[in-house]
Amino acid sequence: MVRTAADVIERRPLWAVTLALLGLAGALVSRSRWRKASFTRCAGRATRALEEAAELASDDLRETVVVEAGRPTVRTGGPAEHVADAMTTPMCACLADYASLDPDDFERAIAELCADRGCREVEVVGGAGDLGADVVAVTPDGRRLVIQCKQYGDSHKVGSQEVQRFGGTCFTIHEADVAALVTTSQFTEPALEYARQCGIVCVDGPGLVAWCHGTGPSPWQPTGTES
Repeated sequence: MVRTAADVIERRPLWAVTLALLGLAGALVSRSRWRKASFTRCAGRATRALEEAAELASDDLRETVVVEAGRPTVRTGGPAEHVADAMTTPMCACLADYASLDPDDFERAIAELCADRGCREVEVVGGAGDLGADVVAVTPDGRRLVIQCKQYGDSHKVGSQEVQRFGGTCFTIHEADVAALVTTSQFTEPALEYARQCGIVCVDGPGLVAWCHGTGPSPWQPTGTES
């Protein structure tokens, strides 16, 4: 049982943390009835964490049956040498800078990056009721750009359901000509497949660093490798 528990913690740390939060919340309630509101909040957060963990677990299972020839392209900076560059120390330091920001500052950093690359009318619109849009702008060639930002750790991939939620609003509600989902982490294969089918640009951590350094394309620029 101990070995099994250790294996679960190693493979699914999010589940372990979630269960620990539930146990702690239960203990707090047992000590004092007036803390029921706190338990409700903790339970809600735990439920959301479990949902995310279940989604990622489902995507992990689906990744094992993805046909190699049908895998979509993710913006990792373009050519292979750019991907390799993204793993060097300076690149990793840049990605760590993005990861250290709070979510609001991360959205502002992405907006500033868009402006630096020639976008006009750049706005940060993320917040309650944003319907998936965190940054909107007009690209240098006049197209409407809508970006959703996902500031996640290395072990927290963007899952297919998150991309689907963004896909349900980016074109119909926000009228995007270019829809991009930018993360400091990575995407699951099912998420990439859905994005390819819907025409959503996926920019992962290395792709973000390459965009920042000018060694890779901006989300609205073609890479020449996408199908």
